[in-house]
Amino acid sequence: MEYYHDLIRKAYAAFNARDIPTVLTTLHPEVRWSKAWEGDYATGHDEVREYWLRQWQELNPQVMPTGFKEREDGRLEVAVHQIVRDKQGQLLFDGPVKHLYTIEDKLFKQMDIEQV
Repeated sequence: MEYYHDLIRKAYAAFNARDIPTVLTTLHPEVRWSKAWEGDYATGHDEVREYWLRQWQELNPQVMPTGFKEREDGRLEVAVHQIVRDKQGQLLFDGPVKHLYTIEDKLFKQMDIEQV
């Protein structure tokens, strides 16, 4: 589980810093990433990068992991506190969310979002 802690810390710190190359080092090359803002999934590094770039033109999300555990189905559940503001700084969301990860080859292979 310590490996997961390091992977989570690296991924979320890089995401909040808008450091896409570093985040991508935590994602499987064939990752499926939930596009909560648009619906459906982004598949692969290029689509995930393009999704984030579109999202960050409109929104300023910050996600802070607050805990994690392995689920019975093998997925990793990461509890996060998410704050989303628009580009003018207006608060759109401030609260808990669960990110669910399927891990393959010690990388995030799929990310889903579950409302708390």
